[in-house]
This record gives sequence, C-alpha cells and structure tokens, in this order.
Amino acid sequence: MKNQLEKLFEKRAQSFVSLIRNVKDEEVEEVIEKKLQLFRKRDAEIVKCIIKGQVLRKQQVGERTAIDYVVHYQFLVEQHEWMYVEEQVEKRRAHFNGKELIEDKKIEMTGVLEPNARIEYEAPQREKVAYVYDRIKAVQYAETWWNSYNPKFPKFSVDCTNFISQCLYAGGVPMVGYPNRSKGWWMKNGSWSYSWTVANAFRWYLSGNHIGLQAIEVSSPEKLVPGDVICYDFQGDGRFDHSTIVVAKDQKGMPLVNAHTTNSRMRYWSYEDSTAYTPNIQYKFFHIVDKE
Repeated sequence: MKNQLEKLFEKRAQSFVSLIRNVKDEEVEEVIEKKLQLFRKRDAEIVKCIIKGQVLRKQQVGERTAIDYVVHYQFLVEQHEWMYVEEQVEKRRAHFNGKELIEDKKIEMTGVLEPNARIEYEAPQREKVAYVYDRIKAVQYAETWWNSYNPKFPKFSVDCTNFISQCLYAGGVPMVGYPNRSKGWWMKNGSWSYSWTVANAFRWYLSGNHIGLQAIEVSSPEKLVPGDVICYDFQGDGRFDHSTIVVAKDQKGMPLVNAHTTNSRMRYWSYEDSTAYTPNIQYKFFHIVDKE
C-alpha cells in the first residue's frame, strides 16, 4: 500500500507541473484543475512540485484497509521571472481493497464551536491600550509556526483563527477583556475569548469599536501589507469561516498568506483553489493599525 501511495504522489506532482491527467480520483482532479486555473489567471506557473506523505494510522474497515496520512505539497512557482515556494499540508484518508486504491479523500476538520449570533464589541472611546504593532515579528511568527503548533497555546482541530491571533499577539497587540469570553480578545489560564479562536467572532471584533486590537477595513486585497488579515465567508451567508495573515505580496502586488487548519504557506489570498471555495465567497480585508 505504501508503494501505491508513493505512485499516487508522483502522478499528482506530474499533473501539477505537466498537465498530465492520469489521476483517477475525481476530487484530486478537481483540486489540480482549480489550482492550475488560478495560476494561469495570475500569469504564474508551477515549475516543480514535491509531494511527501507520512502515515498517521492504519485500520481495517470490513474488507477494506483505511490509512490516514498527512501529505505535504511544495510548489516552486515562477511569476514574471520571480520565484517563490508555496506550501500546503492536509490530512487525507485512503481506502484500499487488498493492494488496490479504492478512494482517497481529504479529511475535513471540525472542532471549535462557533457562536451563531453576531457579537458586538464596544467600549468607551476614552479607554485605550497603547501598543505598537511590529509587522515583521508577526510575519516571522507566521513563518515559524505555519506547519506546527506553539506549545504555549492550546491547539484546535479548526485552528485558523487561533493561529492568526497568536501572530498578532507576537506582533505586540495586547490582550484585553479577560475573563469575559464575549468581550475583548484574549487567551489566558486555559480559557479564551470567542474573538481569539472563532473566525466569525474574530471578523466582527476587527470591525468593532473597542480597546486593544485596532483594524481598518479596506476595499481590496492589494491595499493590504504583510501583517494584515483576511477573513473568509466561503458560502456567502454572512457567517465567516476562515482567517489568514498576509506574509508577502506577489509580482502583481497581491497578498500571499499563511494559515492553519489546512496548513498553508505563501498561498494566494483568494483561495479559489480550495475545496471550500464557492462562487458566493465573501472577503473582509483588514489593515491592522500600527500604533494605538
């Protein structure tokens, strides 16, 4: 079965680079096509793809064998004579009947409870917490921990917003509001505010009138700079699902982002290559205030 997975990795890598269509799994085909379409749209090209896998567990399910594994993609990208490496890590489950690969699917992550209601974050204007946001430190943190987990903080199966909050905190943004989980932005003593860990609450916190973390919503992604934040509503239903941090800009001045859950590094901001993407997707672009 290990040989079959290795062959699958090789076929996927070839497909990303040379447009070979010899991968049977329909989901993999769709992901490859989405990514290639996005790169063509950006006048960019994947010139090399390396895929590595690590088996997490193996179990028998009836006559089938199920293998859970982590796959790590590394894409060498060229855009207008500029080259960079994009990386992405995801958990997958492969089913075998004997030595024959029957199915291979991404494992969708769930875990953090999302409050359904919009949470208002307000405080008197006279209350201020002074800080200077160090974008370089925030980006350095995002680069250091994009595919691992700082043991100083709890880890969640849906970890995107927890990760972005850690990046902002590493940049010098102060925690405020402890111990009220519906107020402020904080993680202390084994507890945390909704705004620290939940994408929808974080989005509304960034838009709110409050002390501590300050952000300005801008109209388009090209107005963002490294250290800024993007929030994603994949279904376009007003409930935000995901958060990323800008770590660089491409040759067209568009953001490249790092994220957790599907751990990603230097990924194009729009997520058009994601299985979660829908035509109804909505974005919020937030410029983090440098001084308060």
